[in-house]
Amino acid sequence: MAEFSNPNQQGGQEGRSLMAMMVVFVAVVLGLQLYRAKTTPPAPSSSTPPIAASQAPAQPAPATGPAALAAPQQAHAKSATPALPTVQAAAEQNTVVENDLYRITFSNRGAQVTSWVLKDYKDLDGKPLDLIHQQAAKLYGYPLSLYTSDASIASSLNQALYVSSAAGAVPSATGSLIAPASLTFKYSNGDLQATKTFTFDQKTYLLHADVAVSRAGAPVQAQLSWPSGFGDQNETPNMTAYNYAQFDDYRNGTFDHTDAKKVTGGEVQNGPFDFAGVADPFFAAVFMPDAPASATVTTLRNDLDVAKTIKRVGFGSDSPPTKPVVVPILGAAMGNSSGPTGMRIFVGPKAINILKSVHATDPRVTLEPVLEFGFWGPIAKYLFLSLQAIHAHITANWPGSWGWAIIILTVFINLLILPFRVKTMHSALKMQRIQPQMDAIKEKYKKYKITDPKRSEMQAEMSELQKKEGVNMFGGCIPTLITMPLLFAFFTMVPRVVDLRLAHWFWLPNLQAPDPHHILPILMVISQFLVQFYTPSPGVDPQQQKMMAFMMPAFSGYITWNYPSGLALYWSVGNLIGIAQQAVMNRTSLGREMREMAAKRARRKANTIQGRK
Repeated sequence: MAEFSNPNQQGGQEGRSLMAMMVVFVAVVLGLQLYRAKTTPPAPSSSTPPIAASQAPAQPAPATGPAALAAPQQAHAKSATPALPTVQAAAEQNTVVENDLYRITFSNRGAQVTSWVLKDYKDLDGKPLDLIHQQAAKLYGYPLSLYTSDASIASSLNQALYVSSAAGAVPSATGSLIAPASLTFKYSNGDLQATKTFTFDQKTYLLHADVAVSRAGAPVQAQLSWPSGFGDQNETPNMTAYNYAQFDDYRNGTFDHTDAKKVTGGEVQNGPFDFAGVADPFFAAVFMPDAPASATVTTLRNDLDVAKTIKRVGFGSDSPPTKPVVVPILGAAMGNSSGPTGMRIFVGPKAINILKSVHATDPRVTLEPVLEFGFWGPIAKYLFLSLQAIHAHITANWPGSWGWAIIILTVFINLLILPFRVKTMHSALKMQRIQPQMDAIKEKYKKYKITDPKRSEMQAEMSELQKKEGVNMFGGCIPTLITMPLLFAFFTMVPRVVDLRLAHWFWLPNLQAPDPHHILPILMVISQFLVQFYTPSPGVDPQQQKMMAFMMPAFSGYITWNYPSGLALYWSVGNLIGIAQQAVMNRTSLGREMREMAAKRARRKANTIQGRK
């Protein structure tokens, strides 16, 4: 019989064989793939399968021109840090914010200001004044742009297209936002992120700014800046004499004023700062930090040739100069050492009442020191306050109101000085009465040298005689001691106060510019000569009196020929009032006696000279 094997046993052997064959096959396949991975070169990157459109994040169109500066920032994103969503506007657009005093135009490119118009002030063409110096801003940056130690970051942020949103405001019929309002700008390229929020008051020149910048999630110290001076620098009538730029700061409880020539561009200063900013003769941009202790400030300085744009009114020609006219363009930037920063910003006129009403974080500190009156500051300040009071209560509604205010102030000052002039005449007359005795004392000690101790006895005798006769040797100086400081204070005050900017009076188009027709300087020369002629000087040598009668008019005419016509108006009116007062006093018994004694002295002097011949 044939032999048959157990089917169950046979099946077990075949299963084991099949399992062994499968293991060998898998090992061969894996070995071949491993061998290919080691010997085959890697495929080019272009052959990498594309990411599905639904998985790829939306990207803005490639930027061109200055906006392309933002693109390299994306390449620096760390793989370990998740990318932030991109926030970027598709096109450039403007947003206008208005209140009772200003109209500000923001561009979403850089979230910065391209126009800052003050409604209550005009330029030389009679149009509302734009405080932005457009020529300088195109070169050095627009207001409220960002400043950082890394120029590439600042450039990217100031060229980026931000997304803007407004809150708390109702658009006007023209589409402008009417304050009170809040305007926010946001930007992100996935790595670099910035947010600016501005809040506007309705009836002040103030706004509040909050700024935060980060890169790869880490805070960046970015400062908000006003980099390019002011728009009226092309309009100052006398660029060399009156136009100046300055950096002002209130730091550690002390106010400091720094002229343009002493400002170093890019210098970083650490706080505490109550305020810091830049100013020209009439306007200022000042930052007041919410956290003074951690505030940092960077000074900015550039020079600009404005020969092609300057309007030189007051020099007999409105044509641009043929030579370069280089003016300092100052700027300032403020931030916080911790990164994000908040501050209030004042941009407006250096009017004393307005500056006194603006307080820093410390309520004891105001912006009043920004208005500087020069060496004669204390006198000039109260002189202007008097002028301002006359304008407000008497001449405000008169044509040429500030010119009339100057005239009324001059009349008032001369009326106050009149008693001292009368007293001076009395003192001069007493001095002339004892003049023969004084001459006798001098003759007595003439033989002694000046260094001889006997000379001191001569001085003692003369002093005793003056005391006995009630003569004050300084009595004749009192009017001069009053009028000269007032004149110097007026000289420094007139070109510095914004209230007199472009103020006119009859033929004078600007009281801060020289008289274009030179009428006041000519009147000044004539009136000064008459003052010297009508004022009796019995104790003065006739030859000296004649010399002064020509020198003083020539000097005053030269001064008023080139300096503000407001000063010439004040000085000329004062001379005319002085002539009228002296003419009246000369008709009194006191005046007649002084003139007779002066004539007698002149005759005696002439006889003496003739006798010597």
